[in-house]
Amino acid sequence: MKFYDVVPGLDFMEEYDLEQSPAWFLDATHSVPPWTPMFGWFWINFCRHGMQYGAETLSLPTVKGWDWRFKDGGGYLTLLMVDSDKEKAEREKRFREAIRPFVENYDGLWGGYVKEILKRYENLKALDVNTASNIKLLENFEETIDTCRRMWEIHMHMMYGTYTPYVLFEQLCTQLLNIDDTHPTFHKLVAGFDNESFRVDRRLWEFSKKAKDMGLDSLLMQTPSKQMKAKLGESDKGKTYLKEFDEFLDKEAGWRMERMAEINVPTWQEDPSPGFETVKMYLKKGGEFDLDQDRKKIEKERKDAEKEVLGKIAPEQKGWFSMLMKVAQNCSRFSEEHNHYLDLYTHALMRRSCMALGNRFAKCGAINQPGDIFFLMPDEVRKAGINPDKLNLKPIVQRRQKEWEEWNQKGNPPAIFKEGFTLEQAIGGLVQSLDPIALKVVVGSMPIPKPELKADLLGTCGSSGVTEGIARVVLRDEDLPTIQKGDILVAMSTSPAWTPVFSMINGVVVDRGASLSHAAIVGREYGIPVVMNVFTGTQVIKSGQRIRVDGNLGAVFILDK
Repeated sequence: MKFYDVVPGLDFMEEYDLEQSPAWFLDATHSVPPWTPMFGWFWINFCRHGMQYGAETLSLPTVKGWDWRFKDGGGYLTLLMVDSDKEKAEREKRFREAIRPFVENYDGLWGGYVKEILKRYENLKALDVNTASNIKLLENFEETIDTCRRMWEIHMHMMYGTYTPYVLFEQLCTQLLNIDDTHPTFHKLVAGFDNESFRVDRRLWEFSKKAKDMGLDSLLMQTPSKQMKAKLGESDKGKTYLKEFDEFLDKEAGWRMERMAEINVPTWQEDPSPGFETVKMYLKKGGEFDLDQDRKKIEKERKDAEKEVLGKIAPEQKGWFSMLMKVAQNCSRFSEEHNHYLDLYTHALMRRSCMALGNRFAKCGAINQPGDIFFLMPDEVRKAGINPDKLNLKPIVQRRQKEWEEWNQKGNPPAIFKEGFTLEQAIGGLVQSLDPIALKVVVGSMPIPKPELKADLLGTCGSSGVTEGIARVVLRDEDLPTIQKGDILVAMSTSPAWTPVFSMINGVVVDRGASLSHAAIVGREYGIPVVMNVFTGTQVIKSGQRIRVDGNLGAVFILDK
């Protein structure tokens, strides 16, 4: 019964999968804590498909994307390498042609994809899930599955097309300037760009200003966010404010969740508390929207850095260098915007479809409560979709819930190696692959031992600079309101919903991350130091301790022991 239980054909089986590849890496950025079975099915199937689709449509010279497996709620990946030198040369020729739209018409390419996926979303949202028949709900579920597939195709075509030039640009910078993407000058070259995710944060700041102008600031600050809608509904001013806020959620920000890579938490449409918490945070902080002010400074630094480095490049190399730099500079924008338009939005609509079916299943007694549907997989949903009253899915749900709780207790190893295969060999393969998602998003660089520093934690540089402050360990999204101005955030990783807290903090330490992960990109935009891949920061550091974060060295020092 356990064979092919959650993700048919893609559950990790050591006996077979270690023969295919001697190294499988845990995607700790997305699958910690462990995924529910339903979400794991979606991610493993379609992120896997999207990565191979993106690598093939662009004809990446060194890799054919990634293979994925599901193990105890974790997503494990391995590279699909191009082995033949002849094939590499042929693919490189095709790649140089395939990458041209990213250089010549990036806005048109990305804008076209955004328009396409938004149309799909509107079609899914057109169904009234409360009154639709079971057949229509099942149709909506199938359309949601297809939308997820298409989202990952767009996602990975754009990500590989944007991030691969970033890796090539870093190589060129190392060769010509002796700097890599941990160097402050490199950080200046790729920072200072606005994006849709930041614009959502700006709108939330505007709602804090509006609350103050309307005399509602005290009410917001004193009312628990869970009770905010009811409290605002008690006055005419409150109703006016709430109407505008609801419109903002419907049109701009409501189709997101606090955890980007899951569907078992409410969307902002269902529970706007995270939005209200962000408004309250901006009220508590006061002042202007920092990112606007910071960007003026960072934009100037970028232009100065561009002038400086181009002055050092030989005339015959400037054309290729400038072209790669232009695409690399789109990375921070794409990183945040794809979260907004692709991952968050699609996952919110996956949840919408699943919960609609979950409500029907629970009403008919097939499961105990709507959320139990996250412990089923699509074939089981299809089996019960039209006549859920004829099936009892509770034993399946109960068994998987118990297993999921055990997964959460024990966690997953960061990598699984074939006997005799070493971490050094695995990292060497990643570096050789030049795969930008491995190197710059999911796995990242490994810390280099520096015993002379006597640091408590060593990681890699996501954003340069040095700072000291009080550590605030945040393991759950709902704990973000505990952050105080001047704190240093310590977390396993960060996501777009966390971006507003960057306006309050002095630095970031994350267990996992790479130079194109969320914490690094947003840290550079706010000009605060970020140290990544310390692995055990959330275990070693305690909230309230004073720490020093040295982004330049990738080191963290605990000052209160």
